[in-house]
Amino acid sequence: MRNLISLADLTPAELDHLVRRAVTFGRDGIVPKPLAGRQVGLYFRKSSTRTRTSFWSAATRLGADVITFGPNELQLTTGETVEDTARVLGQYLDALVVRTNGDVEEIRRLGSSEDLAVVNALSLDEHPTQAIADLATLAEEFGSLDGLHLLAVGEGNSSGAALALAAALTPGLRLTLLCPAGYEVPKETLDLAAELSCGKALVSQVVTADEVEGPVDAVYTSRWQTMGVTKENPDWLKDFDGFRIDRAFLDRFSGPRTVFLHDLPAVRGEEVTDEVLDGPSSRAWRQAHHKMTAAAAVLEWCVRGIQD
Repeated sequence: MRNLISLADLTPAELDHLVRRAVTFGRDGIVPKPLAGRQVGLYFRKSSTRTRTSFWSAATRLGADVITFGPNELQLTTGETVEDTARVLGQYLDALVVRTNGDVEEIRRLGSSEDLAVVNALSLDEHPTQAIADLATLAEEFGSLDGLHLLAVGEGNSSGAALALAAALTPGLRLTLLCPAGYEVPKETLDLAAELSCGKALVSQVVTADEVEGPVDAVYTSRWQTMGVTKENPDWLKDFDGFRIDRAFLDRFSGPRTVFLHDLPAVRGEEVTDEVLDGPSSRAWRQAHHKMTAAAAVLEWCVRGIQD
C-alpha cells in the first residue's frame, strides 16, 4: 500500500507515471477492472462536487466497492484517535480518500496504517490529485510537458502549491505564479520545490502582470475563495483588481495554441468571464474529466502499484 498525501512524496518518475496513466484512461477508458474485489472509502469533511464524485466514479470504474463517510460519521468525533481509526479502517478498506480544510498532518496520521492507502483529496496546504489532472490535461493537449509555460493566476492556494511541486518534479515544465501581494504561494512551498528539483525548478512567483514573460502555453486560474471560505479582510476583492481572466488578459499572454484552465467551481464574472470559460480556448471541462482519470491513476497506483 502506498499513500499519496503530498506530491513532495513522489519521485519524478512516479509523477510521470500517474500523469501518463491518467492520459491513457482518458483516451482508452478504464479497462479491465484492476481494483475488482477491493474496497475504497471516501471521507469528506467539507462539501465537494467534482473531487468526491470523480473519486467515486474512478473507484467504481476500476471495479472497487465504495463507502462514503460524512464529516460526523466516524468515531473521530467522539474522541477516538486518528491512529486508532486508521488501524481499524485498514481491516476493512484498501484505500481511504480524505478531504479536509485543515493542514496535512491529520491526513498523514490517517496514513499511519500499513494496511490502508490514504489519498489527500485536498488539504489546506495542497491539492495533489488536482495537479495530476492539470498535467494530464496539458499532456493530452500538447503531447509533452517539456518546454511548456504555464501561467497560474490568482490566490496562491492549495492548487497553486500543488502546481509548484508538480512543476518541480517535471523536467522542462515552466510555471509562473501571478498572485496578488499578500496572497502568494508560501515561501516554504517554493523552497520545497527548489529542493525537490535540486535547484533546477522553473518556478517563479510575481505579483503584477507586467512581470510575466509571455507568451505562455496555458493560463490557469482558480476560485478566489477556496472552498468558499470567506477572507478576513472584508475588502479583499480590491486586492484582486486586474487578476480576472477576460478576453483581453488571455490575448495579452497568448501564443498560437494557448489554452485556458480552471480547476472549478468557477465564480463567473469574478476570476473569469463567461467568454473565456466557455470559449474555444477553454479546456476546463476536459480538465474536470481528468479529475476522474487522475483519481483512477492514483487509486490504482496506491493499491496495486505501476500497471503500465
